[in-house]
Amino acid sequence: MEKIHFSAGPLKKGAEVCAAILAGNMLLGFAVAAFVLPSGVIMGGATGVGVVLGRFIPLDTALIVLAVNLLALVLGRAVLGWRFVLATVASSLLYPACLGAAQRIPGIGQLTADPLLAALLGGGMVGIAVGLVMRVGSSTGGTDVVNLVLHKWTHIPVSAAVYLTDIVIMGAQALFSDPEQILYGVVLLVVETIALDRVMLLGRSQIQLFVISDRYEDIRQRCLTDLQAGITMVQIETGRTRTSQRGVLCVIPPRKLYAAQTLIQSVDSNAFLTITQIKEVQGQGFSRERIYRGSPMPDCHTEGEKDDAD
Repeated sequence: MEKIHFSAGPLKKGAEVCAAILAGNMLLGFAVAAFVLPSGVIMGGATGVGVVLGRFIPLDTALIVLAVNLLALVLGRAVLGWRFVLATVASSLLYPACLGAAQRIPGIGQLTADPLLAALLGGGMVGIAVGLVMRVGSSTGGTDVVNLVLHKWTHIPVSAAVYLTDIVIMGAQALFSDPEQILYGVVLLVVETIALDRVMLLGRSQIQLFVISDRYEDIRQRCLTDLQAGITMVQIETGRTRTSQRGVLCVIPPRKLYAAQTLIQSVDSNAFLTITQIKEVQGQGFSRERIYRGSPMPDCHTEGEKDDAD
């Protein structure tokens, strides 16, 4: 009888996605319950809508956010289809549940009486939480659905729709807030954006070096052996003399930058070197194991391959 082999790859990937969505929504619920709502700092998104409606509707913010998310899902189903709804329904239901659970933790609203500290911690945690969810291709629902609907109806960029909805929501909260709360809301938004960007690029940022030198062969060999990094040779032509030459292209982790600069200068002090920070690298040696074609590399490169992939 033929044996059936099940691959653990899709299961592992699915588990990672579920874990990231759950962790992100739990952290988001805790941050809002512990720092945003008690301090009165204004914020955008479905939580901001919940804060505004909470002044007129005698319900918990979590229940109002749940209602807003459900209405957004209905709108998304009508405009964007079932595929989008299925991709966002988890966070749309999880976040209000996590927020409601966090609000019931004894003393959750008394962690700090300093609104600036609340804005900094709340903004950082919200950014990390949203980043965890977005890294796996999901969203926290709510106004994210509205932003995509506006994009489809009006063809304005999604980023512009995000700013538009957040300005409207925060403006509505500003009617009931004092000037300091508004300013703290701006601080929260800035910190949230910085944290979100950091989380989205966490572990992916790399350094790209491009070296032009007459001693390109020596630099190639030293980078392979000393840096234990992958190298790509690029055929180039100098601008003044039209001389054919080869450039050395190398992508390394940021921690190896100083060693790379020192190495290149030791080989050729007149080498032309450009250093570029790139947001993400995919492929062999980084997102996949490096495979050598042709003659194998020495064993000393094994550890370097792992380093580059970190």
